[in-house]
Amino acid sequence: MNKRFTPDEQAAVAGMASRETPRAAMVTASYGPDFERCRLLCETADRHATGIAHHYILVEGRDVALFKQLETPKRTVVDERDLLPKWLKCFDDPLSGFKRRIWLSFRTKPLRGWHVQQLRRIAIASHVSENTLVFCDSDVAFLRPFDFGAFRKDGKTRLFRRDHALREEGLDGHIQQRIWSTNAGKLLGLQAKNDVGHDYITTLIAWDRETVVAMCRHIEAINHRHWVAAIGSERKFSECLIYGRYVDEVIEGKGHFHDAREFCNVLWYGTALSDDKFRAFVAAMSPEQVAIGMQSFIGTDVSRIRRLVLVE
Repeated sequence: MNKRFTPDEQAAVAGMASRETPRAAMVTASYGPDFERCRLLCETADRHATGIAHHYILVEGRDVALFKQLETPKRTVVDERDLLPKWLKCFDDPLSGFKRRIWLSFRTKPLRGWHVQQLRRIAIASHVSENTLVFCDSDVAFLRPFDFGAFRKDGKTRLFRRDHALREEGLDGHIQQRIWSTNAGKLLGLQAKNDVGHDYITTLIAWDRETVVAMCRHIEAINHRHWVAAIGSERKFSECLIYGRYVDEVIEGKGHFHDAREFCNVLWYGTALSDDKFRAFVAAMSPEQVAIGMQSFIGTDVSRIRRLVLVE
């Protein structure tokens, strides 16, 4: 994973991929405190998921040794230093009592871990050969059989989209997402009046690798600087909204089909769940949902999740 493909190599890989059976890679951006959750993701994916050519786990340099425990012939831990520009440096943040990390450069605003995880997801496209990238957070666990072939149909990649969802009134959670969408439009050189408010954010979503590489080139052409510097000039951004708006509004949907079904039942907010509430959460999965996701800050102990998921 230390090798960076040249443009000619990227073109060669893309050409080979177009002639071969489409291959999907699962991509997970994680960090030390989520290690046990990521371990559970790996175990449940190995048990239930098929059609995965490889699984890439993207972490900060100091977390590489820890996550190496999860490597297999089909699972690789990738150091972010092999993905991101050398001028983006990570430090312990003194303003947090050295408990949090901060990424600094003269080309971006100060960035936190959740910002840099998004940059890793974009950057991995230039370093792998699989033509479909499926993003799965480390706090996800698979509960049912699932074939990653669901992300391709008739030679096209599935683009998750909730039509006009960000225009719905009374949904406070969408206020932030509307800002992210606005910033995505600016980044891509789109006119603000054309933002129809589609939502592209969930977990277990797919991107086309070649499209991501082309998106980065487009961002650099529009902003006249490295794509990381362009995205990092704002602290309020979403990689999902950037990619979704690029596909729909820059390349007019080429190579993609839309689908609003969510394959993962996600608990975005709330408090730690009791066993009974956890079982009710699982029971509420819709027929097409094959996994659950519980944000780690909610506080449900991962050992409890493990017991309920793997034993019951």
